Amino acid sequence: MTILCVRFQAPSADETVLPRLLGLLEEFTPVVQALPPDGALADLRGAERYFGRTALELASVIRVRALALYGVDCVIGAGPGPMLARMALRDARPGLTRVVAGDEVREFLAGRPVVALPGVGTKTARTLCEYGLDTLGRVAAAPLSTLQRLVGARAGRELHERANGVDRGRVVPNAVSRSLAAERPFTRDELDPDRHRRALLSAAGELGARLRALDKVCRGLTLTVRYADRSATTRTRTLPEPTGHSAALTAAAYGLYEALGLQRARVRAIALRAEGLDPAERASHQLTFDPVDEKVRRIEEVADRARAKFGPRAVMPGTLAA
Repeated sequence: MTILCVRFQAPSADETVLPRLLGLLEEFTPVVQALPPDGALADLRGAERYFGRTALELASVIRVRALALYGVDCVIGAGPGPMLARMALRDARPGLTRVVAGDEVREFLAGRPVVALPGVGTKTARTLCEYGLDTLGRVAAAPLSTLQRLVGARAGRELHERANGVDRGRVVPNAVSRSLAAERPFTRDELDPDRHRRALLSAAGELGARLRALDKVCRGLTLTVRYADRSATTRTRTLPEPTGHSAALTAAAYGLYEALGLQRARVRAIALRAEGLDPAERASHQLTFDPVDEKVRRIEEVADRARAKFGPRAVMPGTLAA
């Protein structure tokens, strides 16, 4: 089977763009998983036989149609499974699809640093590197028992399998409608972390206001940072509790940003997406006796009424969470 990982290079976080682009992918296969804010996985099992074309040829058709119909270019990686397709995407460029065939998997993985493997964080990578396991080839050759002693039984088994190219993931069709996005582009490539944080504050404030206007809460938050070289970094965090509270969203956004550890990065745009939307009345809320938190919530209610009466510019999004 062949999986495509597609990242659409849409000029903005227009809520209507991604669903239409997902619809384009569904013309080739019904098994499409949205990866907000700008990506998707597509399972081409059966599509290659049905259309009589290879994954590379289908990827070319998808790119041409996205450009012709929506003016959106895309970057595409292809592999035998979702993990490998995501990793292949990192080597792809607009107009150049990176395909990892089944017989190329070991060679493709061998020389890559351990941190390149999805699911391997900084702490795990540091532990492995301390024992000389700094590449996926060395991890793949290490005894399973050694890896389990270093990172735990279950994590060691998964690490061993993935380093050897065993990709047990699958594409799970979903809907992109259960999310909201807010993007803050910069007029020039921005180096100043303070300006990055102000953009996060504004975006989180906008998301909070929109969630409350819809009587919704979100269970997760995704941060996407786009750089001057057209590359991007995306991180997702599950929130401690479902919320539509701007201050909570801002704190989570700051945490995601700080975890990236950016050093003088030339940032072109910052986007936040609220994931896993649910009706507010169904969400449980942890009681708090913090008077400051309660005061901020009451101020938000007043600001929301002002927006409803005088329009969205009546109160600048995010200023309440400063």
